[in-house]
Amino acid sequence: MKYKSFEAKLIFRVVLLLVTLSLPALVILKRLPELLVFLLPVIIFQVVELIKFLRQVQAEFNQFVESVHYRDFSRFFNEKHAPIQLEMLRKGFNEINSTLKAISTEKESQFQNLQKVMELVNTGIISYKMDTGEMVLMNEPLKKLLHLPFMQSIHYLAKRDPTLYEDVVHLQTGRSKIATANTAHFEKNSFKVLLAATAFQHEGEKYKLVAFQNVNEALDETEAQAWQKLLNVMTHEIMNSVAPISSLAQTLKARLQEIESRNPTPEDVEDMQVGIETIKRRSEGLLRFSETYRNLSKINQLRLETVSVQELLANLQQLMQPTLAQKNIRLVILVKDPALKVQADTNLLDQVLINLLVNAMEAVKDNPEPEIILAAYQDSEQRTVIKITDNGIGMSKEVQEKVFIPFFSTKKQGSGIGLSLCKQIVLLHKATIQLQSAEGEGTAFTLRFNKA
Repeated sequence: MKYKSFEAKLIFRVVLLLVTLSLPALVILKRLPELLVFLLPVIIFQVVELIKFLRQVQAEFNQFVESVHYRDFSRFFNEKHAPIQLEMLRKGFNEINSTLKAISTEKESQFQNLQKVMELVNTGIISYKMDTGEMVLMNEPLKKLLHLPFMQSIHYLAKRDPTLYEDVVHLQTGRSKIATANTAHFEKNSFKVLLAATAFQHEGEKYKLVAFQNVNEALDETEAQAWQKLLNVMTHEIMNSVAPISSLAQTLKARLQEIESRNPTPEDVEDMQVGIETIKRRSEGLLRFSETYRNLSKINQLRLETVSVQELLANLQQLMQPTLAQKNIRLVILVKDPALKVQADTNLLDQVLINLLVNAMEAVKDNPEPEIILAAYQDSEQRTVIKITDNGIGMSKEVQEKVFIPFFSTKKQGSGIGLSLCKQIVLLHKATIQLQSAEGEGTAFTLRFNKA
């Protein structure tokens, strides 16, 4: 009804204007040209009034377009006091605004829910434009994982961690990969992350979403399980070695009983000597083998107590000082807080530190100015840190990947058990051990314990 009223007013104005425009012809035919002076202002008024009538609609439309452009869906068009020709238009604008506002609110709610979900999950997530590298999304777990407050572009990661950057950008969608991440938080610490990637397209723009999962603890747990399996296997191998020894001893006993009834010949004596020597040689090898594995298998529980770190390092220095002096190696003890303590099994922790110190002494032996630094402090998470740093020959990346594997050793006479045993002891303390090294620059082992 209101629309018809608007339409009627418009038709009335157009018809009236047409009638007014036809009057000059009639005036001229009646030979009354002086009346044109009065008709001209009327025509101008009608034209202006029609333009004004239509411009009101255009102005209202422009305001609506502006509100949509700036996403200002709160703007309200007054319907009660609107001219009859604008009332329906304003009502339509208000309905559209209400619908758009509802859609916007729903999308904002969904986005907030998504944000909260992403903050709750213990997985780092980033999303970026594949063409430009512009960062679209980066959740809090990832910021904490990589110690990065913000990244405008994925290319920024190339400056912080080039290796991880290459793994991320070249990771194919739908694939996963275990990569090494490094942080610049106090010192370079590396840890393993599981990367998984997917891609999607929106409005012609391609996006890549990458998830980061810290799998260090999972790998440590898997490694511990592998240890147990390995020990079971080696126990079986020991039994396999004992059986032939027992069999050979039984054979020699029977041979000895046989020759007791007669004088032994030189061949009999030689056979007995060879058999006994075989048993002796195999028994000694088995004893060394068993001793090595006993050190690994006997550690299954701890006697925890509160230990002063300063006292712990002082005792270690006193124990190793004669050897250090003999080899002309300088040992520096740095403890920032004399009251620093740690919950540990003293005997086992001593064994770890001695092992690491002996390895450091071996590493610096060819340095003209050998030096080893024992440092202790608290990190930003209030964990106690003990760090052993040397200026020795360092290790290659290949060696670093293998040093904690049982029986791997770079020494000709090494058993490859020392560092494996150290890691097992550290894991029993619910602590971590990390290695940083570079060839020709030295090596650092970092132990981190939970707050005492």
